[in-house]
Amino acid sequence: MTKRIAFQGEPGAYSHQACREKHPDYDPLPCPSFEDAIEAVRVGQAELGMIPVDNSTYGRVADVHRALPASGLHIIDETYVRVHINLLALPGTTLSQVRRVRSMSILLGQARKFIAEHGLATLNWSDNAAAARAVAELGDPTEAAFASETAAEIYGLDVLARHIEDTDVNTTRFLVMSRDADHSRRSDHMVTSFVFRVRNIPAALYKALGGFATNGINMTKLESYMLDGQFTATQFYAEIDGHPEDRSVQLAFEELGFFTEDIDVLGVYPADVEHR
Repeated sequence: MTKRIAFQGEPGAYSHQACREKHPDYDPLPCPSFEDAIEAVRVGQAELGMIPVDNSTYGRVADVHRALPASGLHIIDETYVRVHINLLALPGTTLSQVRRVRSMSILLGQARKFIAEHGLATLNWSDNAAAARAVAELGDPTEAAFASETAAEIYGLDVLARHIEDTDVNTTRFLVMSRDADHSRRSDHMVTSFVFRVRNIPAALYKALGGFATNGINMTKLESYMLDGQFTATQFYAEIDGHPEDRSVQLAFEELGFFTEDIDVLGVYPADVEHR
């Protein structure tokens, strides 16, 4: 029986591309939302989930870090997708015929120069691949979509312009989620992801992080968000270089424990050093 990997979006989404590239032996399972993709893994409809967390141009993917700790899943890998934005239209359409382009606001914001240069109207759409599907269904040569070449292949559209993003380093980072934790792997570059809440005392965050500095641990990410709508209840998502069994990491976590109310390791996995 072929294993499945869940992702948010329709076939042809960049998350679908990430699934193809990272786990070509798994059947991709499209899901309407991030929550649905996570739930598919949690209940056993899929073995893995492919969840985007950061884009080099747009920044953090909203609400994903909030969903990860509550999911009950574990991060077992990371992967990166170079997001090439393409203009897709009906077969036989010329660029001069296109009057409007539809896509998610994220992609529209990453191809502003192309939009301005060609005087295109824009239409915010729920999903990039869904935008491509809508163009195929409309049958109107004045309508186009920003999406992946995978979407063009799936929905039978022509690629009128390739790689039109404003920056040549437009990349999205994905985390691979699983029901089962795997801390057994070792490589020269390991990543540990965790969440914690500091005690409500003066300088608690400063003191909590001190152990990482004194033990030579590189913290590559630290983000905060409120819990339950309370300004004084803040949870932090962090990533460090290293493995929890490393002595330096153990000492840093011991010091962190003095100033926190809760620490939860979400994943321990090899870094994708090719893209970091």
